[in-house]
Amino acid sequence: MNATASTPTVPTECVTRGRPRQFDPDQALMSALKVFWARGYDGASLSELTEAMGITRPSLYACFGNKESLFRKALDLYERDKLNYVLAGLDEPTARGAMSQLLHRALVLITGDESQRACLGVMSAVASSTFDHEMRDEIKARRAAYNDAIMRRFDRAEADGDIPPGHDGHSLGALCICILNGLSVMASSGASDETMRRASEAALAVWPGR
Repeated sequence: MNATASTPTVPTECVTRGRPRQFDPDQALMSALKVFWARGYDGASLSELTEAMGITRPSLYACFGNKESLFRKALDLYERDKLNYVLAGLDEPTARGAMSQLLHRALVLITGDESQRACLGVMSAVASSTFDHEMRDEIKARRAAYNDAIMRRFDRAEADGDIPPGHDGHSLGALCICILNGLSVMASSGASDETMRRASEAALAVWPGR
């Protein structure tokens, strides 16, 4: 996902002109995000989306565009409010501390609320069969930006001498991404919170350094 996601902006079509709209575009978008997060792109029907958003289909099209456009805006919101929270863990002063915080924040994100388990980007990338090439490429680019932020953090750790001998930052960054993606897939497959917590503890137990 985009590691520096910009604040989602309400489309100009949603700005009040004359008669006030009967819904809050920001709240409607948050409701759409919850549906996409719970059901995935393919599983979220327009009827389910409009019901959750409390709007009609014409209002959805007028304010947010088609389903793919709505999903893009939901991804922007997800990156701003959810993934940036996870990536804040990269600010820890040590590589091990960064890994610990990434695991902790990811677990907070994907456990607890059964309607919002797993990473929205990972879930959509592996599950959707209806994206066109442009949308699929955008999903990949967003994931690449998120992964690049992690890789840069561990490359920096190696340059700073924060990686123990026998290891390298690039490999540890790739391992970190694998573990985070694996937890997300486990969550979407129905793994228990306890199982995922124990898996993250095991990953940290074998992580090199202190």
